[in-house]
Amino acid sequence: MVKFSKGMWHAAPDTDISWGQEIVKAEASKDSIRAVLSSKIIRHRGDTLNNPTITIQASSPAPDVLLLDTYHWKAQKPSLNGPNFELFPNLDTAELTATRQDNVQTLKTEKELTLSTNTLTATFNTTPQQFNFDIKARAVHNPTVPSKDGEVLLTRLGWRSVGYIIKNGSSHPNDQLDDPERGTKWITLQFHLSVGEKIYGLGERFGPFIKNGQEVQMWNEDGGTSSELTYKNVPFFISSRGYGVLVSNPGFISFEVQSERTSRLNIALPFEGVPVYLIHGPTPAEILNKFTRLIGRPALPPPWTFGLWLTTSFTTDYDEKTIDHFLSGMDERDIPLQTFHFDCFWMKGFQWCDFEFDEKYFPDPKAQLKRMKDKGYKICVWINSYIAQESSIFDEGVEGGYFIKKSDGSVWQYDAWQAGMALVDFTNPEACKWYQSKLKTLIDLGVDSFKTDFGERIPTGNVVYHDGSNVNKMHNYYAFLYNKVVFELLEKELGKNQAALFARSATAGGGRFPVHWGGDPMSTFEAMAETLRGGLSLGLCGFGYWAHDIGGFEGKPDPALYRRWFAFGSLSSHSRLHGSGSYRVPWVLDPSGESDAILRKFIHLKLSLMPYLYTTAVSTHKTGSPMMRPIFFEFPEDPSVWNLDTQYLLGPNLMIAPVFNAEGFVTLYIPQGSWYGLLDEKIRKGPGYVNEIHGFDSIPLLLRPGSAIVMGHEKILDGRTRRGPVYDWTEEVTVVINNIDEQPLELEVSIADEADEKLGEVKTVLKVLAVDSQVGITVEVVSGILKGKWKVKYIGKDGVVTEKEAEEGATKVSI
Repeated sequence: MVKFSKGMWHAAPDTDISWGQEIVKAEASKDSIRAVLSSKIIRHRGDTLNNPTITIQASSPAPDVLLLDTYHWKAQKPSLNGPNFELFPNLDTAELTATRQDNVQTLKTEKELTLSTNTLTATFNTTPQQFNFDIKARAVHNPTVPSKDGEVLLTRLGWRSVGYIIKNGSSHPNDQLDDPERGTKWITLQFHLSVGEKIYGLGERFGPFIKNGQEVQMWNEDGGTSSELTYKNVPFFISSRGYGVLVSNPGFISFEVQSERTSRLNIALPFEGVPVYLIHGPTPAEILNKFTRLIGRPALPPPWTFGLWLTTSFTTDYDEKTIDHFLSGMDERDIPLQTFHFDCFWMKGFQWCDFEFDEKYFPDPKAQLKRMKDKGYKICVWINSYIAQESSIFDEGVEGGYFIKKSDGSVWQYDAWQAGMALVDFTNPEACKWYQSKLKTLIDLGVDSFKTDFGERIPTGNVVYHDGSNVNKMHNYYAFLYNKVVFELLEKELGKNQAALFARSATAGGGRFPVHWGGDPMSTFEAMAETLRGGLSLGLCGFGYWAHDIGGFEGKPDPALYRRWFAFGSLSSHSRLHGSGSYRVPWVLDPSGESDAILRKFIHLKLSLMPYLYTTAVSTHKTGSPMMRPIFFEFPEDPSVWNLDTQYLLGPNLMIAPVFNAEGFVTLYIPQGSWYGLLDEKIRKGPGYVNEIHGFDSIPLLLRPGSAIVMGHEKILDGRTRRGPVYDWTEEVTVVINNIDEQPLELEVSIADEADEKLGEVKTVLKVLAVDSQVGITVEVVSGILKGKWKVKYIGKDGVVTEKEAEEGATKVSI
């Protein structure tokens, strides 16, 4: 808990606060403005003495982006030392500045200091004995805030909202001379929240989806999903008022979201300064687009990652025979499996990580992996960045200086997890190369992906990094470097758009290295729901692709929970069967065979959706919009959807409401229009709530009004024994169109290319045209081709379904 006040009027005990009171210096340059705030009102010359100041410099580094750089003292190494977030990666910022056309201007008058663009204004009130800083949007329609003149107040800093704090210290000058480091020094910015304004994001958080009323701390920890702790802290939030905020510091940050001051969002850091980026949308999609341009877009995962993943689970007993039994069992039951994952015990206990298969259980891993890959399986193995003392490579790491050290030069070691383990120092370029060399040996053996587990237990006491990094900042940032090192190796060895992780820990910018999964949930319906909340929150922070442990991690799921989670997991961007102490193949958990059938149904459903899913994945890579997104992402103008956290959209056109109970009861909100059930072929009309009951083989999977998706015809490829996510997504497809409301339609529907050398490109574009209900509808191939006898499934008035098949080679179908 980081609260500096006791009510509105008083500071908390043992707390000295210097609040910014008035602007004593105001400057305007060509592209920025700068204000120096005194912490005491200036009534005469003597008030300029013993008067700490806080400086705010405002600029606009990109269109619709404001940078507020706030500091007390500007020459303190703990604040100046990195690491810092990598901003605008793969973007030429000089070119961005030279080509922008949003008219950046500054203006200084007697009473105001203003920075403006065509869509934003940031204005200081420079009147003596006053302080106010308003940030407004202009000339842009905001879907959530009505405006008469097009001007909308986004947020502001006002009375006692910018401060420098000394906690448990002393403000007496003599005490500071004797012990200048006494106490903890903080900087705080307290942003105004308007009536009804809601806050989302701040990483993968499993508690309430709406963050108002919560205290949220940025500090990565291994806390499971049933707590306020999280593996992925991201100091970025989205406001329902049409803006987002990134606090550009990877260290500890406290967000008091109406939990200290009821009309404010308080940000506090134990540093001398803080850069804050405010990003104007105004829609959620536009905010994410601009935010991921700043922090980096998600890489595009290869198509095979969208198939089903199966693991050995964590502490189970397994060997080569066990794995062969799982693989053949899935084949016999026609449950298409794409990727097999070897969890921790592929290596010997007490030796993690030595990156060597335990010969007792895997006597010939090269031959085993080759047999698996010859059958079309992809291989993933568990790793982390901790090297146990008994690891065969521990001494090598010590001698090379590849581990994090103590101030006396010795290696920082730890007994929690692996006895005497050291941590790889990824600020050392040579350590990065050394670590990658160990992983390359596994890639050469046939490994396609790494589960980059852990990365949260990063020490801050008596720690020295190779590059002198600030240990507070490195605690969260370590995960970014760890995943970056592994991802870049995979990309180098396997090629662009062929790299994929299964990562647990992260901070801002970590979404560039997909895929991420939600950590360790319990095997309960409550944990299933909290998992969804975590995934939706993370998706709003620049993480486009996400998975979770189907059935939960801790405990043994009963068949009802497992079946319900199958549907949710299969309709997530990525799908994995994984647990702690129990195998997760369905016939072991449910010998009745019913779970086999349900998993089979939903995995085949996902494979049939691959033309839509991978096209959505390409869009995610290009725009930053997450594949799994909250309903408000697509319908921000509907005030009801800002409260929804038990349903989501998969891409722009499919809405899903997981069933969080054994009985099958589900309440879901239907936005405006007539939504069509892909599974049950029923119509739901919105806006409004509906109550439904679903069997285990069903889930609300609804096609958006006025939209079209392409569904594929999955095939067994030559030389393979099972279906998979990679097939020709333009052959014998079905174009499904929902026009129950009989609205004029003019849609462009793309199909991504599945070929390795063309991933990220569009293979085929269709035009869907319906002028009115009398003329009917036409689907035409306007670029590329559709192969075989493709067909159109048109859902028209009252849900009447009309299907028409095209002749082979046809480029147009009319109904």
